[in-house]
Amino acid sequence: MSRRGDLVFRVLTAFGGTLIFLVVVLMLLQMLEGSLPILGKAGLGFFAGATWDPVRSVFHALPSIWGTLVSSFIGLVIAVPFGLGVAIFLSQVAPRWLAGTASVAVELLAAIPSVIYGYWGIFVLAPLLRQVIEPGLAGALGWLPFFQGPAFGVGMLAAGLILSIMVLPTIAAISRDVLAAVPVEQRDAALALGATRWEAITGALLPYARTGLVGAVVLALGRAVGETMAVTMLIGNQPTLSLSLFSPAYSMASIIANEFTEATTVPHISALIAIGLILFVLGFLLNAGARLLVWQMDRRLGGERA
Repeated sequence: MSRRGDLVFRVLTAFGGTLIFLVVVLMLLQMLEGSLPILGKAGLGFFAGATWDPVRSVFHALPSIWGTLVSSFIGLVIAVPFGLGVAIFLSQVAPRWLAGTASVAVELLAAIPSVIYGYWGIFVLAPLLRQVIEPGLAGALGWLPFFQGPAFGVGMLAAGLILSIMVLPTIAAISRDVLAAVPVEQRDAALALGATRWEAITGALLPYARTGLVGAVVLALGRAVGETMAVTMLIGNQPTLSLSLFSPAYSMASIIANEFTEATTVPHISALIAIGLILFVLGFLLNAGARLLVWQMDRRLGGERA
C-alpha cells in the first residue's frame, strides 16, 4: 500500500511540475504571437525609439523600459542599506524577544496590498516631495540634470521611494535568514582573534553570506520591476525620456495597466503585449537568478555542515 501511495505521489508531483512548466511556455508563446504585428512593423526599433503615440499608431518601448529600470534602481539604492541593516540587527544584535517581534512586523509589511502603498504615496509622500524634498534637492543639487525641472510630487523619484518601502521587507527577511544560516563558528572565530562585533559582522559574516545577500537583492529587484499599482499611482504616467528624477514617466507595468482596456487598434494592443513580453522575460530572469544564488548559498552551507 505504501509503494502504491509513493507511486501516486510521484505521478501527481510530476504532473504538477510539468503543468506549471507548460503554462509558462504557453504564456510565452501567446505573448510572442501577440507581439508579432508591432515587431514586424517596427523591428528592433521598437526597443530603441522614444515615441509612444496611439493616435498615429507609433509605438516604442524605450520610455517604459527606462522608467522601469530607473525607478527600480532608485528603490534598490535606498532599500538595500536599510534592509541589510535591519537583517544584521535582527540576526546578530537584537535580543531574541525583540528579534522575534520585529521579524513578524517586517514580514507583515510585505503583506500590505500595493494599492495601500499607492494611496499613502498620493496623500502623504507626493505632497511632501512637492513642497519640501524636491525644492530642497533642486536648491542644493540643481546643477545636476537629475534634480532639475518643476516639482510635481509625482514622478520617477516618488515611484522609486515607494518601491524602496515595498521591497525593503523582502531584502530584510531573506537577508536575515541567510545571515542566521551562517555557521556561528564564523563569527566566534573572528571574535576570538580580537575583532569587535562590527568587525566580525563586516569581515566574517557578510563576505561568507555574500551570495545569498546578492540573491535577496536580485529577488527584490524582480518585485520592483513588476510592481504595478503603487507605481502607476505615483510615477506620473507620461511616456517621456528625461534624466530628471522629478519628471513624470511610465513603467512597463503601469503603461499596460493604464492603456490595455483602452487599446482598440491592432498595433496598440500588440505594442502593449510586446511590453508585457519584455516584462515577463526580465522578471523571469531576475527571479531565476535570485533563486539560483540563494540555492547555491544553501548548498554551500549544507556541504560545510556535512
